[in-house]
Amino acid sequence: MSRHDVIEIRFHGRGGQGAVTAANILVAAAWRSGLWGQAFPFFGAERRGAPVMAFARLSKKRVMVHSMIRHPDIVVVLDPKLPELVNVLDGLKPGGKVVINSPAPPKLKKDSYGIYYVDATKIALELGLVLAGWPLVNTPMLGALAKVVGLPIENVKEAIIDYIGKKGGELNAKAAERAYNEVKAYE
Repeated sequence: MSRHDVIEIRFHGRGGQGAVTAANILVAAAWRSGLWGQAFPFFGAERRGAPVMAFARLSKKRVMVHSMIRHPDIVVVLDPKLPELVNVLDGLKPGGKVVINSPAPPKLKKDSYGIYYVDATKIALELGLVLAGWPLVNTPMLGALAKVVGLPIENVKEAIIDYIGKKGGELNAKAAERAYNEVKAYE
C-alpha cells in the first residue's frame, strides 16, 4: 500500500451473520497495525437472513471520504449462496480480490480478479461458534481477509478479543487464526 492508497472493502452477508461486526473489528485491527480506517453498515428493512452489506476503508493516512463503496478493491462474501442472489462482484475494480466462505473453489467467473476461499462455516461449526442455529462465520472470514490484505493475525486476534470480550473473544480469535492459516487462492 503506497502512502496515498486506500483499500476499499465491501462485505456481503446475511442479517445476523456479523458483517457489520467484521467491518468494525477489521478497522480496529488496522489501527493496531498503524493504519487509519472507517467502517459503516448499509441497512435497509432487512431481517435476520436477508442480504446485507457493510463497508470498510483502510489507509496509511486519514480517510476523509464517507460514502458507500461502489467500486471496492476487495469483496468479502460471508454466505456462499449469496452470489446466486446478489451480484457480489458488482463494481469490483479490475485486479481486485474476492474472499469467500466456501469449502471448495467457488463457482464465480474467474476474470481479472483474485479469488480466495476458506470454509468458514466448517471452522465455526467445529469450534462451536453457533448462535440460534447459525454458524458465526464473521471472525473466520476476518482471519482470511487479514491474510489476503497482509494484516498481522496477532493484531486481528487482539481486536476481536477487545471487541467481543475475553470469554467469547478467545474462541473467535482462534477461529480467525485458523482461517488465516487455511485460506487458499483459487488458481
